[in-house]
Amino acid sequence: MWCCEPVQQCDDGGVGYQQLRREHVYENLWSAPPPRPWAARAKGGRDGAGVYVLLRPRPATKGTVVACLLRLDGTKEVRTVETTTAAWQGLADWLRAAGCTHAAMESTGVYWKPVYNVLDGACALLVVNAAHMKAVPGRKTDVRDAEWIADLLQYGLLRPSFIPDRAQRELRDLTRARANLIDERAAAVNRVQGVLEDANITLAGVAKDIMGVSGRAMLAALLEGVSDPVALAELAKGRPRRERAALGQALSGRPREHQRRLLALHLGHIDVLSEAIADLSAQIAERLRPFEGVLLLLETIPGVGRAVAEALATEVGLDRGRFPSAAHLASWAGMCPGNHESAGKQKRGTTRRGNRTVRRALTEAAHAAARTKKLGRTALATRYRHLAIRCGKKKAAVAVGHTILRLVHLLLSRHEPYQEFAPAHLDERRRARAQRRALDQLNALGFDVTITPKEPAA
Repeated sequence: MWCCEPVQQCDDGGVGYQQLRREHVYENLWSAPPPRPWAARAKGGRDGAGVYVLLRPRPATKGTVVACLLRLDGTKEVRTVETTTAAWQGLADWLRAAGCTHAAMESTGVYWKPVYNVLDGACALLVVNAAHMKAVPGRKTDVRDAEWIADLLQYGLLRPSFIPDRAQRELRDLTRARANLIDERAAAVNRVQGVLEDANITLAGVAKDIMGVSGRAMLAALLEGVSDPVALAELAKGRPRRERAALGQALSGRPREHQRRLLALHLGHIDVLSEAIADLSAQIAERLRPFEGVLLLLETIPGVGRAVAEALATEVGLDRGRFPSAAHLASWAGMCPGNHESAGKQKRGTTRRGNRTVRRALTEAAHAAARTKKLGRTALATRYRHLAIRCGKKKAAVAVGHTILRLVHLLLSRHEPYQEFAPAHLDERRRARAQRRALDQLNALGFDVTITPKEPAA
């Protein structure tokens, strides 16, 4: 959905959205709305418009866009246009000729992007969550939806979503495409494993990575017709060479020509995907070269590698003005507990839907932080182990990812590297919590207890 309406400008040239919200929200939403307060002040005023993007399970070339232009005198003009670039350009010309300054659009999958690309520059655009502007049930039509959004925007009742600039959106496309290709490569590796199992070859039970140097050498020999398990085991290099006896037993299968053809097909697919992933990684690194210092800053957090740092930089952005606090950032990403309270009872606390790419990167970083050993016992690893015992590994990963995201906001705000707590400091904090817990339990039982520290042993 889209809506537009005139608003005042801030001193810095930006849109005074909060000022619009304060001035135009009337107290009783159930009563008839008061006269538009900006109509008398807008000398030679401009019009506003609303656009509703109609989504249907059919090709986009057959879809329609409903636009509602809200004028200062209260009249509305509705147009329906086809979902073609020429029609959208005509829509932009119509809004520009009418003097439209602001528009609001419903965020619906990826279908808002073509309209956004055309109307960007014609007026200020707001992409709004569809759940935030539902009308009365049973009265839903495309025209009424467009008019309803226009009415909401004129009173400042719409909250815009975070839409980055075009450069960051292109970076997002690269990092998300790389993540998809990594998933496809993992699926292709699983298919290779299935073919090997079908040929009675249990290589994955001995080799840690069948796509490593040793694994690829053995698979290449299998494709060339080598079936002697001892000869195949001799191709191992490095650490797997120590387990040649176990490798010989795992490779003593019965590969047929059918399995060799499937292996060749899957390995070729894996090579193509690996090349595409390397190409995307090079493009991402080139675009993020000016921000190398920021990426290195993020990599100081345990569990955050270069891929995770690049994903966070492209998804969240490096402008901290978008998120005034770490809590705002965690809420936008959907990494903090949700609220569902009714009649004084907390029913559910599940996380809300947020940015899936950020959530994936943070959970991967949380699992990596839990396995960090080169720095000794880190605070994130300790937190993960304590939470995993109480609520399971998945919830522990989300909680640690929430902590990592707050650390990202803190590091970018202060421009300082991550400093790990000393193990003695963590032990002291745990001791203080245990002491407070014991005192609270004794006080609840009616005891007045004083604590005297014990003298250390000589």
